[in-house]
Amino acid sequence: MSSHHIVRDDQEPALIIANGESCSSELLGQLLEWSPIVVVLDSAITRVLELGIKVDVLLGDFDRNFNAEQYKDSQYPIEIVYTPNQNKTDLEKAFDYLIERKIPAVNVVWATGRRADHTITNVTNIIRYKNELKIVILDDYSKVFQLPKKFQKWYPSKTILSLIPIGSVDGISSENLEYPLENDTLTIGYRTGSSNSVVNDGIVTIIHADGDLLLMECHD
Repeated sequence: MSSHHIVRDDQEPALIIANGESCSSELLGQLLEWSPIVVVLDSAITRVLELGIKVDVLLGDFDRNFNAEQYKDSQYPIEIVYTPNQNKTDLEKAFDYLIERKIPAVNVVWATGRRADHTITNVTNIIRYKNELKIVILDDYSKVFQLPKKFQKWYPSKTILSLIPIGSVDGISSENLEYPLENDTLTIGYRTGSSNSVVNDGIVTIIHADGDLLLMECHD
């Protein structure tokens, strides 16, 4: 897989490779092409290096006798960030690292699949860090990000879109969705907007008045 070092503009999203289910090499290659910095979490580096990716930052608590220092030569220059704080996940620590670096946005892969508790925590962290970092989580089947109060984007017909409220979200209305919303309320655990779909090729509009709302663009 080609190096990502063609681009060095910190306004482009960084890339975090977590330690969940791997994504396709095609998706990973698309993200690497524009990433100014690649951060790998803990022992995921073993799988990452098998793909021939140059790593900029290796971050984690490095437990289970994991020796991070062994990569200093093969991945030179590489920054190794030891984060022993057990009150945060490695992904949360990576978000903190990027915020300190004043990088405004990040794409995250390998953050879903495998353990469900990790997946739920990782997705809801989009909201936890909403004021500091624009986070997009991607895998081979979905792309998840926070919606602004008014969202508009062109989609082909039959695109599957799921609205995920974090807590309760009020005043939701939509245009060009099969199951339209009209000043509705969605609440996690009670009513969500899962598996809606685009009616016609064209602009989809989603607005909401209050609360934190995620959009998941889905495909099989």
